[in-house]
Amino acid sequence: MNIIKLKKGYNLNLKGGITDASIVDAPLAQSYAIVPDDFSGIVPRLEKKEGEHVAAGEAVYHDKANEAIKVCSPVCGTVKEVRRGERRKIEAIIIEPDGGNDCAAIDTSDAKSALLNSGLWALLRQRPYDVVPSPDVTPRDIFVTCFDSAPLAADWKLFTDGNADIIKKGIQALKSLTSGDVYLGCCPANVIDSDHTVVFDGPHPAGNAGIQAANIRPVNKGEVVWTTDIITVMRIGKLMATGKVDFSTIVAVTGEKATKPQLVKCIAGAPVASVVAGAVDVNDANTRIISGNVLTGTHIAASDYIRAPYRQITAIPNIAVEDEFMGWASVSPKKFSVYRSFTSWLFGNRKAASFDAKINGGERAIVMAGEYDRMIPMDIYAEFLLKAIITFDIEKMEQLGIYEVAPEDFALAEYADTSKLELQSIVRNGLNRLRAEMC
Repeated sequence: MNIIKLKKGYNLNLKGGITDASIVDAPLAQSYAIVPDDFSGIVPRLEKKEGEHVAAGEAVYHDKANEAIKVCSPVCGTVKEVRRGERRKIEAIIIEPDGGNDCAAIDTSDAKSALLNSGLWALLRQRPYDVVPSPDVTPRDIFVTCFDSAPLAADWKLFTDGNADIIKKGIQALKSLTSGDVYLGCCPANVIDSDHTVVFDGPHPAGNAGIQAANIRPVNKGEVVWTTDIITVMRIGKLMATGKVDFSTIVAVTGEKATKPQLVKCIAGAPVASVVAGAVDVNDANTRIISGNVLTGTHIAASDYIRAPYRQITAIPNIAVEDEFMGWASVSPKKFSVYRSFTSWLFGNRKAASFDAKINGGERAIVMAGEYDRMIPMDIYAEFLLKAIITFDIEKMEQLGIYEVAPEDFALAEYADTSKLELQSIVRNGLNRLRAEMC
C-alpha cells in the first residue's frame, strides 16, 4: 500500500460541521428534478414528454451525440414539467412521484450495458475535458476517491463501513471496463482494501479524484482515464447485485446558517426545502443556500432542487455588511485569511471561522506570486496554464497540462486568489472550447 503525502492545499475550517452521525429520513417529496447541466458533455434529447409516465431507473433523456448514454428518473411517477431557458435549452426536468414501486429492471450480464441503461454511466467523468465518458473509448485507468476533503463534507466512512461486498462488486464492474487498473484513493482514517489502494495524507483538495490521479499516474496527451467516487462505486455494486438502481442518497446539511447540521437520507434530485426542513430557515433573507460545498457548489433558491452529485447542502450568511470599518486593514482576530493579512494567523486559525458570500475585493490582473501553485498539489504551472486558456493557445495549454485538470481542481485557488478571477469558469470554458476543437 502506497502512502502519498501532499503539502500543497489548505483546509478551510468553517462553522456548521456535522457533529451527530445519526441519519434523518426525509419524507417523499411532491416533485424531484434532473438538471442536465450537472452532466457535462451531454446534450439532452428527451425520451419522455410532459405528462408521460416514467419508472424509477427508466431513461428520461439520452445524449444527442450518443444515444447509449442515458439519464434516468430517480422516482416512479409522471414527467410534470420540462423547464426551458434561452434558445429552448432544457434547464430542468421535473418529475412528480406517484408513490409506486415501479422500478426498471436492468440486465447486469454486461457491466457496460448495465451502467449505460441505468444512468449510472452519467456519474462517471473522464480526463481529458472532465465530461461524461464515451462508451466507445477504453480508459487507461480508473481512479476512485474514497473521501471528501472539501469544507464541511461528511465523513464517508459512515457510508462505506459494512459495505465491503458491495464495494467489491462495484470495483469488479469497473475493472471490466478498463485495460489498466482501478485505483482507490483513501485517507488515513478510512482505508479500503483493494489491489491498488493509495493513501493520501494532506489538506484539501487531496480528496479530489483528479488530484489523486495526477499524483499516482498523470494523464498525457492521447490518454483517457476515468474518475469517480466510492459512493458511485457502491451504487454500481448494488446495481450488479440486484439489477436495480438505488437512487437514495445521504445529504449533509451543513453551514453556519444551519441551526441543526445533520445527515438526511432522501432521493436524488429532491427539493431543497424538504431536505433542509427543521435544519435551515429557508425564509431568512440573509441565508445563502449552496448545493454542494462552498468551493464548487451551486447557489440555489429554497424552491430549487439539490444538484448532482447530491451529497451536501451548505447554508452560509449572505453579505452581512456592505461597508465595514477599516475593511482589509482591520486588526480583528475574527477576520480570516489564508495569508497573514489579519491577526488570526497568530492563533493558528484553530477556531472555526465565520464566512459570508462577500467577495472582499474586485477583479484585477493575475498576480504572478505562486498563489495558485500553493493551492494545487499537481505538477503543473497553474498561473501560466490559466493564461494559456484565456488566450486559447492550444499548444501551450497542452504543454502545461490541460488534459489532466478539471474546474474543481482550481476551486481552492479561486478562493485564495487575490485577483478575484472566476478560475473554475475559465477552466470549464477552456475545456469546452478545446474539446470542440479537438474532437
